[in-house]
Amino acid sequence: MAPAPAIRLHPDDGVLIARASLPPGMVVADGVTTIERIPAGHKVAIRPIATGEPIRRYGQIIGFATAPIAPGQHVHTQNCGMGDFSKDYAYGIDVKPVPNFDLPATFEGIRRPDGRVATRNYIGILTSVNCSAHVAGMVADVFKKNPFTGDNPLSDFPNVDGVVALTHKTGCGMTQDEPLTLLRRTLGGYARHANFSAVIVLGLGCEVNQIGGLMQEQKLAGRLRAMDIQEVGGTRKTVEAGVAFVREALTDANKVKREKVAASELTVALQCGGSDGYSGVSANPALGAASDLLVRHGGTVILSETPETYGAEHLLTRRAVSREVGEKLVGLMRWWEEYTKREGAEMNANPSPGNKAGGLTTILEKSLGAMAKAGTTNLVDVLNYAEAVTKKGFVFMDTPGYDPVAATGQVAGGANLVCFTTGRGSVFGCKPAPSIKLATNSAMYKRMEDDMDVNCGTILDGEETVQQCGQRIFDLMLKTASGQPTKSESFDFGGAEFAPWVLGATM
Repeated sequence: MAPAPAIRLHPDDGVLIARASLPPGMVVADGVTTIERIPAGHKVAIRPIATGEPIRRYGQIIGFATAPIAPGQHVHTQNCGMGDFSKDYAYGIDVKPVPNFDLPATFEGIRRPDGRVATRNYIGILTSVNCSAHVAGMVADVFKKNPFTGDNPLSDFPNVDGVVALTHKTGCGMTQDEPLTLLRRTLGGYARHANFSAVIVLGLGCEVNQIGGLMQEQKLAGRLRAMDIQEVGGTRKTVEAGVAFVREALTDANKVKREKVAASELTVALQCGGSDGYSGVSANPALGAASDLLVRHGGTVILSETPETYGAEHLLTRRAVSREVGEKLVGLMRWWEEYTKREGAEMNANPSPGNKAGGLTTILEKSLGAMAKAGTTNLVDVLNYAEAVTKKGFVFMDTPGYDPVAATGQVAGGANLVCFTTGRGSVFGCKPAPSIKLATNSAMYKRMEDDMDVNCGTILDGEETVQQCGQRIFDLMLKTASGQPTKSESFDFGGAEFAPWVLGATM
């Protein structure tokens, strides 16, 4: 039996979601026929909605009618907008026990001397400032495989996944308070990351972000090799010294062996980008089901993108294990309101044009779908950007909604795997953590199969349930953590996407 032409997500909803483009005259519900074309992934009204009346999806308010809406009419930016409404934070009311599985799942991980577990084994080159970015790239390029000739400088080191330079556009011309602290916390998190067996940090020498200050503030002494281009004697000498360090580190790095470890050693960054109207129906709920499985196996998931949780935070505060945790999340929302106001923007500037083309109308609608990635378990902690994750379970980290910046913060916090849902077709990687790409719909998956790891469009096609797709995602998490390459790794994504959050004025 073919699936219905439109999807109803909750009994209280006044709209349905089109599985595919619906022509005028299509019956979508009892007594409801489309009166205009409804694009795939977009909303169609199933009852009259008066001007100013709330519009509900997922049983929650996603906006308010800005004009009268008739049954069968397309509901989008032309007749739906933002509005104020009260939220009941009800701290902790939905907290429930999360029983662990009797036989925890396992994967083949790399146990570091300090006990932490890695999913990949890279040598990293960090930069204190943009002025040393090119030199860092020159060092890494010496060890880069040539896809045309097949030449691989690391062929004698099969247990090393690569040498990666992670560069950025800041580090100087900045105030020496919050912006500098944020950058140093991010670099410190990467310098300590379990997926790096060795790290070198390159600076110019005269920048605001002095390497000495970075190492002292982040307690990195003994963890990495530091070099200033001015002190070493210029570009050529610094490249030679950097290459010598990497050659020296490769032998030890190659000695690692994978061993069976518990799934509790996984910390997974949850990301979505290029979202569409199906994101909250297929890929995000399926990733949520996988997140619940990982948490029940003792692992950790990190939900982020604070502006893309805005308007749905009251559903997370209900799952907060304490009022303090819940209030910290609400405090982040207030900060973002003030931040956007100060910058002359508004929270509903997100969704992006691509999101809107895909059927997402307001930030409230986007947020409700985005938070589904975190499943249903308790919210155990709320962290600032790039802070170290120290608790097991579902945690929230404050980040912007911009994917590279958000994922950079999560990996700095310790994520050793990334799961990234997309409806429009984002291409992304996040070294040193492997990134699994989850497609929301079958059409995009087939069009971009070289980039997508999982097709969650099977849920829309009626081929499997959310839970079944979630189990597939969880199984792939374990295989990927064990060393199986992702599609983005096959294209060597993950170096250019390093993007620390830049706050404050450039001086």
